[in-house]
Amino acid sequence: MQFNRSAIIASCLVLCLGLAACAKPELLDTGPVIGAASLDDSVYTTTDGEQLHVSSWKSNSPRAVFVAVHGFNEYAGAFQLPGPWFSSRGISVYAYDQRGFGRADTQRLGKWAGGDVMARDLNGFVDLVRRQHPRLPVYIVGTSMGGAVTMKASVDHGLEADGLILVAPAIWGWRSMNPILKSALWVTAHTVPDRTATGSQLEIWPSDNIAWLKAYSKDKYNIKQGRFDTLYGLVTLMDEAAAAAPRITVPVLYLYGLKDQVVPETPSRKVMASLTAPNRQVVYDNGYHMLLHDLQRETVYRDILKWVGHDMVATPASNNQSETARSE
Repeated sequence: MQFNRSAIIASCLVLCLGLAACAKPELLDTGPVIGAASLDDSVYTTTDGEQLHVSSWKSNSPRAVFVAVHGFNEYAGAFQLPGPWFSSRGISVYAYDQRGFGRADTQRLGKWAGGDVMARDLNGFVDLVRRQHPRLPVYIVGTSMGGAVTMKASVDHGLEADGLILVAPAIWGWRSMNPILKSALWVTAHTVPDRTATGSQLEIWPSDNIAWLKAYSKDKYNIKQGRFDTLYGLVTLMDEAAAAAPRITVPVLYLYGLKDQVVPETPSRKVMASLTAPNRQVVYDNGYHMLLHDLQRETVYRDILKWVGHDMVATPASNNQSETARSE
């Protein structure tokens, strides 16, 4: 029996589209504005009443503030290593669990809030932190997905930051994804949105700090698998962050490790090349995706500390772009 390849592909597409009509990516529900946002030592309450858990590492005599934005399936506890290091050196660090992550209610855990909502939450959190430290510079430290949220918030929500520190930001998106993978993700997100994937068979090493990875894997607040509709939302956010890059106006520090097995180098460097804001780009020969947790993490910390200590008054971007390769 002979098979017509084109007919088979067409039939599969028709079937997928028919299934897609039965389901669609699910977003976390958000309510109307019900009051002013507020922040205390343990909870950030948004204007629509969402309560997001907060972690902080405060300096006794701060000279700057970091707002840290965690990556996909992580939570504010992802900054348990860098937080104390920076606070002991005069920088207070504040982080919160983004919607659907970390210590969220079990009914909301693992569901996608949408890039606009996440960017709006970050903007509100930064505003509250600034009110607590009106005389100090505030920098945003966005790791992986958190870097994408930071970039989107900076452009779409007028994020008031003195600088953006993007640590292996997730910025390749749909336009750079393998067509087969792109199609597969679209279909699964629209047919079985609540099904999950762990990625455990990919054998990806996000860091060379094995002892920390073992402890990290046992942390009950880290999500071990991702819903297909959440992954779909993540890729969309990455696309939006990539598109935002040329419109960022505040200074940027971009950090990337050449052993990163999560965020591809070529599309990431391409996006960073589109920056017009003053920026510095540091690439580590032995750096992995989780640069803030690697065995050489203090090298990264010192580079961040050095950058925020510089005079960050904006001058023409053509005179401020630089790239440094670092092997440790």
